[in-house]
Amino acid sequence: MEPLVDGWGRRIGSVRISVTDKCNFRCTYCMPAEGLEWLRRDEILTFEEIARLTAILAALGVGEVRLTGGEPLVRRDLPDLVRMLAAIPGIDDLSLTTNGILLTRLAGALVDAGLRRINVSLDSLDHVRFAEIARRDALDQVLAGLAEAERYPELRPLKVNCVAIKGFTEQEVPALAELARRKPYVVRFIEFMPLDADRAWSADQVLTGGEIRALIEAEHGPLVEIPAKPSSTARRFRFADGHGEIGFINPVSEPFCSSCDRIRVTADGQLRTCLFSRREWDVKTALRDGRTDAEVADFLRFAVRHKELKHRVNEPGFVRASRSMSQIGG
Repeated sequence: MEPLVDGWGRRIGSVRISVTDKCNFRCTYCMPAEGLEWLRRDEILTFEEIARLTAILAALGVGEVRLTGGEPLVRRDLPDLVRMLAAIPGIDDLSLTTNGILLTRLAGALVDAGLRRINVSLDSLDHVRFAEIARRDALDQVLAGLAEAERYPELRPLKVNCVAIKGFTEQEVPALAELARRKPYVVRFIEFMPLDADRAWSADQVLTGGEIRALIEAEHGPLVEIPAKPSSTARRFRFADGHGEIGFINPVSEPFCSSCDRIRVTADGQLRTCLFSRREWDVKTALRDGRTDAEVADFLRFAVRHKELKHRVNEPGFVRASRSMSQIGG
């Protein structure tokens, strides 16, 4: 098949697939503390539907798949889905984003099933501050999950993602930078985006990647940039002595929309061509109403041709996404 290309000429090579909207954390930048109504089981794509969709996308040249949530590891029998996706021809990069709390139990099964990369969300190494932002006292379990993942050399690189919020993250930078130096982890700082369920985001809460880099360099000296592929979301840096890697994902201060090659599928089967889309495309119905794979592929091509040029955060007329991050998929 011809590759999947949007209306601006960008070739789509990556898909984020949410497998659940449920989560065992309540991070302040992602979910409300209480009151979020979960999707019914019949509303969520089955493993077979996810595998079929992935196979169609792979035939269209989409070779990178990341499983997300909510918290994907709360989806029962998730290693079975990983095994199904790993067997699809053309899928050459299969990864997962998690809060890490269930990795002590599931890391081995995920590796055996074919998982090869993992991102763990970790915003603080201080117990009190971790609980403040995650609304759960679970730092020790997350660190134990990371240690378990570290046991498997197949899971490389191990990425640690920290959402950067002004007035909070500055105090976390020294410990997180040191973590990147003493562990085989790539620590990445992600600028706070307007996707919080409480809709309280404001631009003055954004701690930019440039500001964090200055904090690190004040302690460790100049960082050395590492080349990254054009579609990469992160700018990569290593410490000058070669021990450790840091990444900065700067969608607010340094948008990377011009090279975006990503689409997203929510747990309830809606295709989003941008994280900040106001429009969703009903892939679930396309998969369930008897269409052939070729007809589903045509539907995907039509949707992708409408992919936004850019997200317009911080520009006049910006309209927030219609769902929070937990509902879209991280």
